[in-house]
Amino acid sequence: MRLRLVLAFLPAAAGLGHAQGVPSPAPQAAQPVAIGEAWRIVRPPQSSQVFAREGTLIGEIGREWRTSVSLTALPAYVAQAFIAVEDRRFYQHDGVDVVGIAAAVKDNLLGASRGASTITQQLVGNMHPTIIDRTDRSIGRKLREQAAAREMERRYSKAQILEAYLNQIHFGRQYYGIESAARYYFGKSAARLTIAEAASLAAMPKGPALFDPITHPDRNRDRRNTVLALMRDQGYLTAAQYRAARAEPVRTAPDVIADLQVRYYLDVVRVRLERANIPVGNGGYRITTSLDPALQRSAVVALRDGLRTVEIQRGYRHTTFVGRPKGATDYLQGAVVAMESATGDVRALVGGRDYQASAFNRAVNATRQPGSSFKPIIYARALMDSVPPTAIVSDAPITVRYDRTSYSPQNADGTFLGDITLREALAQSRNPVAVRLWEQLGADSIVALAQRMGIDAPIAKFPSSALGASAVRPIDLVASFTAFANLGASVEPRIVLRVDDPSGRQIHSEPVVMNAPAMDSAVAWVTRDLMRDVVESGTGTAVRRAIPATIPVAGKTGTTDANTDVWFIGMVPHLVAGVWIGFDRPRTITPSAAGGTFAAPIFGQMLARWGGLTPDAWDPPSTVITAELDRATGKLSETETPAERRVVEHFVPGTEPTPLRVDARRLLRVGALLGF
Repeated sequence: MRLRLVLAFLPAAAGLGHAQGVPSPAPQAAQPVAIGEAWRIVRPPQSSQVFAREGTLIGEIGREWRTSVSLTALPAYVAQAFIAVEDRRFYQHDGVDVVGIAAAVKDNLLGASRGASTITQQLVGNMHPTIIDRTDRSIGRKLREQAAAREMERRYSKAQILEAYLNQIHFGRQYYGIESAARYYFGKSAARLTIAEAASLAAMPKGPALFDPITHPDRNRDRRNTVLALMRDQGYLTAAQYRAARAEPVRTAPDVIADLQVRYYLDVVRVRLERANIPVGNGGYRITTSLDPALQRSAVVALRDGLRTVEIQRGYRHTTFVGRPKGATDYLQGAVVAMESATGDVRALVGGRDYQASAFNRAVNATRQPGSSFKPIIYARALMDSVPPTAIVSDAPITVRYDRTSYSPQNADGTFLGDITLREALAQSRNPVAVRLWEQLGADSIVALAQRMGIDAPIAKFPSSALGASAVRPIDLVASFTAFANLGASVEPRIVLRVDDPSGRQIHSEPVVMNAPAMDSAVAWVTRDLMRDVVESGTGTAVRRAIPATIPVAGKTGTTDANTDVWFIGMVPHLVAGVWIGFDRPRTITPSAAGGTFAAPIFGQMLARWGGLTPDAWDPPSTVITAELDRATGKLSETETPAERRVVEHFVPGTEPTPLRVDARRLLRVGALLGF
């Protein structure tokens, strides 16, 4: 069958025989082959390049990642490498290589196989796949391809055809064109490719996946050396150039796309710009984002290592990521978001464990119960209602009746501590206290505060919402915590810093969007100070163990009912970040899973690896009142108070103790103030 096909092509190509020293048969009447405009060279789609905040190229947006480059900008050996291996008589034929076809006939007779398509034929097929379908093995397709190739040769110069070809080729993955391939396989522009690197890329069109220099460097090296030998034999390389290039190892650039898991981030960029009516998939734009590659890499590594650690814990009885069956998706997942608190710039975003395995972006599209990480909003509302950090609250059993049901929250450790201070209650994440505050402060006031802080998801006005039963998106919860970092006002997440069109003109940018203050600065600062105790002595101490003592850090752990979701949302100077862990279909991670043991270490390791932490005193605003108390009595300390009993506390104005408050436990007791 293959022989019949090759023989059938000879009459179609014979008309070019006089140009190649092959006698032409007598003219025969033939029906013209319908090729439409398959001969026309069209500019292929140009993807938009996406850069990190400091200028690192992190990826592209478009079905085909391509940036066209001029042939004159390339070293001669780049084009010569492709000519040598794909079409050695490129400069002699007129679109169809009759000599090559004859050689293919001979090889077929001998039982071998050889392709005879020229660079021009490949170009018309790749550039016009709806007219010339190169997967079609019929004689009709081959005749159309030959006719279109001859017409292209009549209308364009060899240089124009070669340039179009180099910009059209698929180099595997999502990389199209020599420039894209050079950047992602070798970390440089095509103009800077070495002879060996050019030959490595010329080795790929025959089988992009088979000869991928990253995944199959040995195969690529062997075929690269074949290309180099052809270049030498055809006079493109001297013997010395050949030996030097052959001795060069296949050194690829780090796989930034995989290492940084930036596809989740790129998806967010694409969606945002499409909503702004910017055709980024085929516009050749330059997009500068807020991504910090160092922090992104730290987030990816910390999440990967943290999830692996969870999977080897006693009590973990689910599919592991490494050991999962092919195609399985029921393995443990996670997400990370890190934002610059002042601007909302999203410095890192990891939407899942591996984009190739699952493209669903859990950081921005998943809605999950936040568990106790919602509690700081309730405590901020309590401070707004003049409840001081020293207030005595009850961590005792409670049953709340609503909607014909009853709700009796328990603590994670199964115990109750009785009377404790508000500060201690948040640090130890005592559930009955949060529910009591929810009931006494009123669901409406707490929900309203959450909304002012930027949480748009509906929050059910049931007591279980005090413990984070109403689902939120991770990115929204992180953004809401910027209200504490900014001393009152949250900021919207910002991804795209600027967009430039191909001419370099800026056409779009996302502004910093600071929401109206949700609380005054004193409330925000004191709430953040309460969360510092979570890290210093409460449920989030894993964070403090990872971060130097010179760096202030605050945050809140979160664990949902049945241990299905675990969180840590926290902040350091200039940055607010959050970690979520769970399954896409909620199930118990382990019977003892908790935000403090699973999510908090990831948060801490991410920041410890980053190297961008900066010390800051986190000094209180002038409105915060600071007092030294006697730990034993709750009263203001006196001259004779022993040093070991002295403790510094901070108060929202109007809630500070005075010498007249002689019994702090009685007068500041929330049960007395609020009628518990």
